[in-house]
Amino acid sequence: MPTLPPASDIAAQLANNVEWFCRRYLSNGYRSGRYWCVGDVFNAQGGSLYVRLTGPASGKGRRGKWQDAATGEHGDLLDVIRLQRGEDWRDALAEARAFLSLPEPPEPERREALPPARDTTESAQRMLRYGRPLAGTPAEAYLRSRGIEHAASLSALRFHPRCLYRPSRKHPGPDTWHPALLATVTDLEGGVTAVGRTWLAPDGRGKADLPKPRRVLGNLLGHGVRFPGTVSDVMVAGEGVESVLSVHRLMRSVPHVAALSAGHLAALNLPAGLRQLYIARDADEAGERGAWTLRRRAEAQGILVGELVPREDDFNRCQATPGT
Repeated sequence: MPTLPPASDIAAQLANNVEWFCRRYLSNGYRSGRYWCVGDVFNAQGGSLYVRLTGPASGKGRRGKWQDAATGEHGDLLDVIRLQRGEDWRDALAEARAFLSLPEPPEPERREALPPARDTTESAQRMLRYGRPLAGTPAEAYLRSRGIEHAASLSALRFHPRCLYRPSRKHPGPDTWHPALLATVTDLEGGVTAVGRTWLAPDGRGKADLPKPRRVLGNLLGHGVRFPGTVSDVMVAGEGVESVLSVHRLMRSVPHVAALSAGHLAALNLPAGLRQLYIARDADEAGERGAWTLRRRAEAQGILVGELVPREDDFNRCQATPGT
């Protein structure tokens, strides 16, 4: 009887077929640059779980590794099968061997080699170079309509007069161009990693009438849109730009960071020397889950954590007095 390969070898072979694997077992997800994004390991709709599609075969950043920003769980592709099949290792190994012995990939009609993942960080940096100050633009009008006009002078925000909007497969249609508010996403060292785009109505009194008027270009995972303060060891972290700016309006001496989603809030990188963190979460299940994961990570680093909860959906929809 031939010797069966160990689990580590099977996991490595799965990683060599990572995109085909994702299209089979995480089919409700989508490719975004170097990652496959899906709701969770059980193939739910969403985008908080990230699978690396590129990278070395071993070591840091290797392909096939995944992390769920909403729960903190992580593992390899064999773990995906194991969790989907009720923690049964024997069943998981049998399923993985069956997948690897398929004579054709899960999508037989796609025979061409997969293109390398495109790093869109440079595209995000280039887009920001076309950005303008907000004064006198629809972006300033938009911030005023949301009650956060103080943010018009913040360097993290720029205005693009004619930003390309490309439809998705889910919402097909022609390319269009609209004014947009640009939000600069940076890492802890201040390097630009991504840009958040909010397409606006021509007069700035609301968002553009598009299926998905907010998108991010570049590498968002772990990073955020940062608004300055004078305090060095205290920080406020939240989800959306408008919600975080509503808190910043009342606490301008404290640095704020917008992670742009609940899943990315959970995965936010925390600066060294941080002593106290306030999490300004949205009042929904995703916000509660993201805040819980970030709290757990922060407290493990010895950081004191307080939670700010709005009276309505988020802080930009109300003028609530936050409570810890």
